[in-house]
Amino acid sequence: MDKKKDNPGIVIPPPIIYLAVFAAGIFLQRIIPISKSFFKTRGSGIIGIVLIAISMVFGLAALERFFKTRNTVITVKPATSLQTGGIYSVTRNPMYVGVLFLYTGLTFLIGNWWNIILLPFLILIIQGYVIHREEKYLMRRFGDDYKKYKTKVRRWI
Repeated sequence: MDKKKDNPGIVIPPPIIYLAVFAAGIFLQRIIPISKSFFKTRGSGIIGIVLIAISMVFGLAALERFFKTRNTVITVKPATSLQTGGIYSVTRNPMYVGVLFLYTGLTFLIGNWWNIILLPFLILIIQGYVIHREEKYLMRRFGDDYKKYKTKVRRWI
């Protein structure tokens, strides 16, 4: 396959998936409400803010690597380089980890158990639809370099 045209084949951008699941949780809270009393505590707010701060660390560090290497974050375009340094030496998917922390932090701030309940399904969707396709693509594109990288760095954290 032409490496200049090959890509992971992910048509639905991952942030849209996170947003759709988050919106589904809000919708479910409206039709089947679950008490928000836990989320009205100071601790819940602090947890939410800390998780959002952590999300920024992961997200900004990942974006910085992409900008430095002039790689693309658009999932229907081919990668120009394999990211292995910086935050990518901690997790193979820092952007998805970052958005997951953001999702969870916002959940604690708005107070919605449905978003917590949907979280495992979100992770399965991201892993099955997005990460699995990206990993297959990166194996095609970078071969042994990616295989070695996978043995050193975990998928999530």
